Amino acid sequence: MEEEELEFVEDLDAILHLSPEVQLAIEHVFPSQDPLDRPDFNAVEYINTLFPTEQSLANIDEVVNKIRLKIRRLDDNIRTVVRGQTNVGQDGRQALEEAQKAIQQLFGKIKDIKDKAEKSEQMVKEITRDIKQLDHAKRHLTTSITTLNHLHMLAGGVDTLEAMTRKRQYGEVANLLQGVVNVLEHFQKYMGIPQIRQLSERVKAAQSELGTQILADFEEAFPSQGSKRPGGPSMVLRDACLVANVLDPRIKQEIIKKFIRQHLSEYLVLFQENQDVAWLDKIDRRYAWIKRQLVDYEEKYGRMFPEEWCMTERIAVEFCHITRTELAKLMRARAREIEVKLLLFAIQRTTNFEGLLAKRSFPGSYCCLIFCLQKKPETPLEPTNPFLEDESEDNVSEKDEDLDRPKKPKAPENPFHGIISKCFEPHLYVYIESQDKNLGELIDRFVADFRAQGPPKSGTEEGGAVLPSCADLFVYYKKCMVQCSQLSTGEPMIALTTIFQKYLREYAWKILSGNLPKTSSNSGGLTISSLLKEKEGSEVAKFTTEELCLICSILSTAEYCLATTQQLEEKLKEKVDKSLIERINLTGEMDTFSTVISNSIQLLVQDLDAACDPALTAMSKMPWQSVEHVGDQSPYVTSVIMHIKQNVPIIRDNLAATRKYFTQFCIKFTNSFIPKFINHLFRCKPISMVGAEQLLLDTHSLKTVLLDLPSIGSQVLRKAPASYTKIVVKGMTRAEMILKVVMAPHEPPVVFVDNYIKLLADGNPETFQKILDMKGLKRSEQNSMLELFRQRLPTPPSGPDGGPSLSFSAPTPEQESSRIRKLEKLIKKRIQ
Repeated sequence: MEEEELEFVEDLDAILHLSPEVQLAIEHVFPSQDPLDRPDFNAVEYINTLFPTEQSLANIDEVVNKIRLKIRRLDDNIRTVVRGQTNVGQDGRQALEEAQKAIQQLFGKIKDIKDKAEKSEQMVKEITRDIKQLDHAKRHLTTSITTLNHLHMLAGGVDTLEAMTRKRQYGEVANLLQGVVNVLEHFQKYMGIPQIRQLSERVKAAQSELGTQILADFEEAFPSQGSKRPGGPSMVLRDACLVANVLDPRIKQEIIKKFIRQHLSEYLVLFQENQDVAWLDKIDRRYAWIKRQLVDYEEKYGRMFPEEWCMTERIAVEFCHITRTELAKLMRARAREIEVKLLLFAIQRTTNFEGLLAKRSFPGSYCCLIFCLQKKPETPLEPTNPFLEDESEDNVSEKDEDLDRPKKPKAPENPFHGIISKCFEPHLYVYIESQDKNLGELIDRFVADFRAQGPPKSGTEEGGAVLPSCADLFVYYKKCMVQCSQLSTGEPMIALTTIFQKYLREYAWKILSGNLPKTSSNSGGLTISSLLKEKEGSEVAKFTTEELCLICSILSTAEYCLATTQQLEEKLKEKVDKSLIERINLTGEMDTFSTVISNSIQLLVQDLDAACDPALTAMSKMPWQSVEHVGDQSPYVTSVIMHIKQNVPIIRDNLAATRKYFTQFCIKFTNSFIPKFINHLFRCKPISMVGAEQLLLDTHSLKTVLLDLPSIGSQVLRKAPASYTKIVVKGMTRAEMILKVVMAPHEPPVVFVDNYIKLLADGNPETFQKILDMKGLKRSEQNSMLELFRQRLPTPPSGPDGGPSLSFSAPTPEQESSRIRKLEKLIKKRIQ
């Protein structure tokens, strides 16, 4: 019977198995919360839900009756649906036939409309055929008349143009030539006609003759050799320029080129390489000369050339190109004579001149678009952090204002930027070497000043504050960065960045790390690790209050350097060319300052930890077995609390501006102190019941002090961070659980072992061994306890980590299957 039932169930499952898409559609149309409607329905789970316990089998008859009633309702619903679908097929066929008839009628009507539309179109074409012929005739006649008029104008214009050209009547030629060229464009499609082609060749010949003639006139007026003709420009040349606008652009370019070359010929003679005025110390004379020439040009020749030629700008630009070439050649020849002050003087004068050219109100629409740019004022910066842009103007010192004062317009605002000063870039290594030397001297001065002034005093504003040398260093960095970006935004900026990196590391090593107090006493040779081993009652060498303030001050300075170095990196990336941005990376220097911060916090932790160590050593050496009664907290607890109250308020007050690092100090100290306290707790052996109670009281006192550690000794009570509180509660609760296990009786052994597993949840036999040592059990008793402990340990579950677990084991699959089979047999009996 069981085999037949299994086969029936398998056949039924095969029939009722639906695809996921069909199942999803059914759930969308008929949503249901009934477990029987679920696609993954499990009869065993459903039965377990109905009968969770054996006592629930008492109402099995009622459940069976409900299921039978539900089955009858489902049968009635299925029967009703099947009967309702009997006439659906016939009704559908009838509706389809009616739709087909309606489509045929609609098709016939559309065909009739199309035939009528074609007839109407044919009728309209017959009516408008004559009108179209008249329109074509009118269009052709209009085109013929227009072409004849253009031909007449072209023929007459060519004759007049040739006559005016011979007479050099450039004023009339300018307007006439433009008209002739425009008319000739209408005959481009008629060039196959000999007469039209002949007129076109005559126009080209006239243009060529005009070009040659105008060039000759300018050569005669402004000869290449000798000085310019006396007197102002003639009206003929002004009209000739208007004609040149209509001619081939090469004629115009030739005129401009020859005029500018002749106008700057004197400059090449005056400032030859062998002349004294050509060197960098007299670079002002070059710019004074061109200023006079530009003024002279505008007075004499300003009206001769059309404004759109922008002759003034062209002269200035050509002067800049020549000057850059000559200066580059001169500096290559006399590179050894270039000094930093001389180079900066030349660059400053050059950039000032470039800024003057940008501000000059040049005529001409083209130039107005390029050169009429307004300079935006720079935002004042705070002296202690020169890379912030949103500080108030009141905090800027006069020195910073002098450094921030722009010496020239920025590149995006000045189209002349670098047009001459680019030639100084190959020689900026002199400036970089000078800054390297200056920064080295600045670092040495910082070291000397620190040694002379000594560490910051306790209880003063200097205690825990940022070292003044840090702000001075970054202010100087800003000055160098701004100055170098004005000189170049290319490779020199990368070289300057390398110098910045070098001295940031030196500042971190020499000023910060180099001045951290050493963890040794004045007697010499004793480190904190050796001091921790001193006998009970001895005093451990601690940092003085001044040394604690110094460590906090170095920590605050390192944090300031870390944040400001990140801003420095961002500013350097803004100043440098986009192609070089990836080469700006100060991550290593920021990591160096982070190391200084970590070392400073570690020193503070080590100092307080070492101060508390003798008290813990005293705790481990006390005769806890002979304690007769529980009193107040033990002396070692008082000693630990005293050291905490001495150090923590000083550290907190000096790290008020860097609260997060004070929190890190508290967390690191707690992570160091609590494990050490538990280790010393294990050394307290043997312990009596009263001794364990006294230790439990001491542990609770230390727990309370550690929870209040961030605000201890402070008038303002502030809640400790949740992360810190969690660490303290977890660590000290473990110490309390150890003592509670020690206080528990070891008889019977099974109860003691189970109590240990429940309280400590530690499956390490070594920890259990230490607990037994604290109770003072004999070796034979310990061996039997350890064997019982290994037996009572829960079996670790098979997981990905394979780590031990103290959770209770769940029923096995075999046990669960047996329970289900029993329940099935019981249900079958009730149904029968």
